[in-house]
Amino acid sequence: MLISGFDILFFWDARMMMQGLHFMKDVPFRTLYLHGLVRAADGSKMSKSKGNTVDPLGLIDQYGADALRFFMAAMESQGRDIKMDEKRVEGYRNFATKLWNAARFCQSNGIVASTTLEAPKADLAVNRWIIAETIQAVQAVDLALADYRFDGAANAIYQFGWSRFCDWYIELIKPVLGQMDAPATGPEADETRAVAGWVLDQLLVLLHPFMPFITEELWSKMGPRDHDLIVAKWPMADARAIDPEAAKEVDWLIRLVSEVRAARNELGVSPGVRMPVHVRDAGPDTQGRLARQSAAIARLARVDLTEGDGPAGGAVQVVVDEATFVLPLEGVIDLDAERARLTKAIAAAEKERDALAGRLGNASFVERAKPEAVEKARADHADKAAEAERLGAALSRLG
Repeated sequence: MLISGFDILFFWDARMMMQGLHFMKDVPFRTLYLHGLVRAADGSKMSKSKGNTVDPLGLIDQYGADALRFFMAAMESQGRDIKMDEKRVEGYRNFATKLWNAARFCQSNGIVASTTLEAPKADLAVNRWIIAETIQAVQAVDLALADYRFDGAANAIYQFGWSRFCDWYIELIKPVLGQMDAPATGPEADETRAVAGWVLDQLLVLLHPFMPFITEELWSKMGPRDHDLIVAKWPMADARAIDPEAAKEVDWLIRLVSEVRAARNELGVSPGVRMPVHVRDAGPDTQGRLARQSAAIARLARVDLTEGDGPAGGAVQVVVDEATFVLPLEGVIDLDAERARLTKAIAAAEKERDALAGRLGNASFVERAKPEAVEKARADHADKAAEAERLGAALSRLG
């Protein structure tokens, strides 16, 4: 039997490895993680001959090492290859910028490094809500990492950091903190600063394995510390800090503001225009929330709560839970012109939706076209169907 040099080398390496294992009396790896291939944006394998390779150093120069690192983790779904999409890398660079600006806001408003691993005590609903959101984010990240779902962990951090902390929480606490030239004082302001500092610290620790450079920089800039971020204790997922009632109230507030903003945007109402809003069929819980959150609703949705049911027509209606919120449009927009615009936009969206449906219903196209072309057609069809439905809802709201 002929034995090649490769066979001899392999036999020698295997023998030496077994001797090493016998000496250590243990195996070198108990868990092996196999990740997918990194492919070009169109799904094809990267090849120098095709000219579709990507220079990682070039991406780092353009978007930063943190953004590229986060992209690789967020896209790493088990059993799936990664498509190298620079737009996604750019999106995670924007996430880093968003976090940086949120930290600067905290610095400017007297929010500093936290001194406790446990959540501070809180009475305000918005603070109890963000503490619960933080605990739930920690739980989601812990579960994902335990299951080696790095994409799940990265996306849980992204959603919590961008939407919950940077967007909603920062906006909701601005009135409590006052203005930079006249910062608010008192128990509510002190509580909010303590909670915001604690939440930011938890976010930086969670994000550090994915974005080590920006998180370490922010950690060092938020106040004096006795240790670096890399050796900070991992957050505790203490479910006792979750307050269901506060979560329900602030989630209701977010849904109401989001629905009103979406309705205004669909109908072309200028963001600077303040509008009256009439409330119908509000139950006791909603009435209590309206009383407690009226200032936040007025500021975030650019509306003024007004007594009475409001007009039956010429208005946009937003339904949240059992209550209907009526925003009169007479004098705000040209109702006839807006109906005509929406009708035309609906017809265009439905035409494109039906054309894509016909293409997808053609067996020849589905079988012969490239998989990425079929996938794009399905995504476009879903987008047009959703657009037609959204515009139809906006038209029906006009009455």
